[in-house]
Amino acid sequence: MITEVGSRCGGRRRRFATMLLAGAFVVSSAGGIAAAAVAGPVSQPAQVGLGTATPFAVLGGSTVTNTGPSVINGDLGVSPQKAVTGFPPGTVNGTIHAADAVAGQAQADLTIAYNDAAGRAPDVNLTGQDLGGLTEPAGVYKFDSSAGLTGALTLNAQGNPDSVFIFQIGSTLTTASASSVLLTNGAQACHVFWQVGSSATLGTATTFIGNILALTSITATTAATVDGRLLAQNGAVTLDSNTVTRSTCAPGGNPTPSVTVAKTASPSSRPAPGGTFAFTVTVTNTSPEDVTLSTLTDSVYGDLNGRGSCTTGATIAPSASYTCSFTGKFT
Repeated sequence: MITEVGSRCGGRRRRFATMLLAGAFVVSSAGGIAAAAVAGPVSQPAQVGLGTATPFAVLGGSTVTNTGPSVINGDLGVSPQKAVTGFPPGTVNGTIHAADAVAGQAQADLTIAYNDAAGRAPDVNLTGQDLGGLTEPAGVYKFDSSAGLTGALTLNAQGNPDSVFIFQIGSTLTTASASSVLLTNGAQACHVFWQVGSSATLGTATTFIGNILALTSITATTAATVDGRLLAQNGAVTLDSNTVTRSTCAPGGNPTPSVTVAKTASPSSRPAPGGTFAFTVTVTNTSPEDVTLSTLTDSVYGDLNGRGSCTTGATIAPSASYTCSFTGKFT
C-alpha cells in the first residue's frame, strides 16, 4: 500500500511515500516492515502563465520570416504588424494569425507573462558564467546583462514534473553551434522560461528547450530545433530550416516517491520460541528521484532507527538500495 501526504511551506514541497509489506511476522523471513521516504525539497517557482499565447509556437511583433523547410508545430502569429514570409517552403501545423484579434490578444498576454517572469525574485545570480556544463534544479536564475550557452545545460527536476525553471536575462541570449538544453528527472519543456531583455540568437544546430519571451527579436539559425516557443514582443522572428514544437505538459502532477522493502532472517526458521535471529533489511528506491529514508519500522520490533546498523536519514538514488541489519529474540 502506498499513501501520499503533500505539504507546502515557504514555496517548498515535501512529498512522503510509505510502503508497507503486509502480513504478520512469522519465524522465517517475512516480518512486516514499513519504510517511509521523503523527496528532497527543491526551490519551486510558480508557473509563468502564457494566457492566449499558449497555442503559439512562434509569435512575432513586426514580422515572421523563414528560409528553407522549417516545420512549426503549433500556431504562428504576428502583431501588430502582419508580414509572414517563407511559408511555403516552411510548414505550419497550426493556424497562421497575421495582425488579427487572436494575435493581438496573444501579444498582450505575452507582455503580461514577460513582466511576470522578469519580476520574480532570483534564487541565483549567474552573471558572467556560461550556462554550458551546468546542472541546475528548479529556480529563478538571473543574468544582469547577456547570457551565453556553449555546450550542454542540464535542468534537473529532481523527480517533480511541475518544477519550473526561469532565466532572467538583462540583454541578449546567444547559444553557440551545436549547444543544447537537456531535461532530466521529470523536467518538462513547458515549465522552462527564458525572459530576454533584448534579443535571442540560437546558433546552428542548437537543440533548445523552453519558452523564449524576448522583448525585441529572436533568430534561429540553420537547423536549430526548439521544444518550446519563440515569442517576440516588438521585433521579428527569423527562421532558417528549423523545427519549433509548441511544448505541452504531460498530465499526472507530482509522482509519489516509491520504495520496496525486503527483510530476510538467519536462520530462516526455528522449531520453537527461543534464541535470536539476525535480520537483513533492504530498501530499494523504485522512483525516478532521490529519496530520503525518514522512518523504518518493523511490525514486531518497532522503530529500527538506531537498532543494529539501521539508521534513518540516508538518501537513496533511483534504482539504488539501502541495506542494514539487526538482531531480535524469538519469543
